[in-house]
Amino acid sequence: MNNESRLKILFVSAEVSPYAKTGGLADVAGSLPKYLAAMGNDIRVVMPRYKSIKSEMSYVADFPVSVDWRQETCIVRESGMTYKDGEIHKSLPVYFIDNYNYFNRDGIYCFNDDGERFAFFCKAVLGMLQHINFQPDIIHCNDWHTGPICMLLKEKYSNNEYYKNISTVFTIHNLQYQGHFSKDMLRIFEVGEELFVPEKVEFYGSFNFMKAGLVYADIINTVSETYAKEVQTQQYGEQLEGLLRNRSESLFGVVNGIDYDEFNPQTDTSIYKNYSLESFEVKKENKAALQKEFGLPVRDVPLLGLVSRLTGQKGLNLIVDVVHEIFKEDVQFVLLGTGDEYYESIFRDLRTQYPDKMGTYIGFNASLAQRIYSGCDIFLMPSLFEPCGLGQIISMRYGTIPLVRATGGLAETVIDYNFDNKNGDGFVFWNFNSFELLEAVRRATGLCAGNKKEWEKLIKRCMQKDFSWFKSAAKYMELYNKTLK
Repeated sequence: MNNESRLKILFVSAEVSPYAKTGGLADVAGSLPKYLAAMGNDIRVVMPRYKSIKSEMSYVADFPVSVDWRQETCIVRESGMTYKDGEIHKSLPVYFIDNYNYFNRDGIYCFNDDGERFAFFCKAVLGMLQHINFQPDIIHCNDWHTGPICMLLKEKYSNNEYYKNISTVFTIHNLQYQGHFSKDMLRIFEVGEELFVPEKVEFYGSFNFMKAGLVYADIINTVSETYAKEVQTQQYGEQLEGLLRNRSESLFGVVNGIDYDEFNPQTDTSIYKNYSLESFEVKKENKAALQKEFGLPVRDVPLLGLVSRLTGQKGLNLIVDVVHEIFKEDVQFVLLGTGDEYYESIFRDLRTQYPDKMGTYIGFNASLAQRIYSGCDIFLMPSLFEPCGLGQIISMRYGTIPLVRATGGLAETVIDYNFDNKNGDGFVFWNFNSFELLEAVRRATGLCAGNKKEWEKLIKRCMQKDFSWFKSAAKYMELYNKTLK
């Protein structure tokens, strides 16, 4: 990339892997910037410095940020993320917004003052730029925590020489989480009452952080083209579909990728035994070891896996409705997740009820997740909605066949084998219906148990797929250039 097309990008996220993670947002924020850096851009990442982050970092600057009637101190610290530029290892800057009052706590979200915490974060990010002497072409904001940055640039900074030419991209990772707070946010952001109208940030009497991003960003994107269409409908629009339809000409979709160095069955140190496309038979050894780890009999039967937040969004009620029917088949099922107590207790009970068929791990365990991706035959994602989904992409990388409902990124990344057995790389059902799920499970387990040759073709097809970030990063470059125009 020549210097003229080299962009200066500030990537803003509330969570970034490996520093702090609750879901897919952190994976994207920890991967995409590396690929954009490898393309020659000057990209820097900024996030809050939570108490749990123990990485070494250096002091950069400190300055006051006004929050209502008082001043809070923002301390900027810096660390770095390593990325590969060809064969050379380089580092891209990661800045941390540090404030004892707001971020020195156990956990990331779900505090009574989250509105104030992330308002401080948004103001501090813009305040930081002159202190680090970085004038970005683009600020790339992610999810509700960062939406007001787009508003502040347009409403408060548009006449400021340093800021007036900065463009914004706002990515919706999950429209369900919007950040609704009281009207007091106007005071904290130091903006006028005229913004508290339905055309701007007001949303049924509250100040909506997500809406601030959607109204003011130059370009909006979601994490799949299908989800970009879905959010314009009443079913998926979370009461913002009208606004998104009005902005449809500025609304795009780019499917997420995964880091192919991190998710690599050849080098992954978390799995029992490494393998590649050429040695995929070794997958069987991973399966046997996984069965042992979950206390299941080591048998050559279809092994279903699920790694998920245990919430209604993930379609778990469909599994619960037909699980006894599924267990009438000669199959096993392992699950890793944490979330709603209702689902946690159901899956614990199933473990007791079906000790030879069900393995349950309630909690978060990143290395066990990798072993499930590598050891299972079939990976379940029967989601009610799924903006992109990474599980199906990771499972394919490990030669585990995804079984998904056709929504969001799942519809875009998995081709149904029964619909197209030449190109099919998984099993798909369309309606949010437990009997359709059951029928898809029977199709998948039937092929897995009954036609080994055809199943091996499926494994190879999945492992040959390319969902690395390179393709997606190139599409983000197109979006950035659109934004600048």
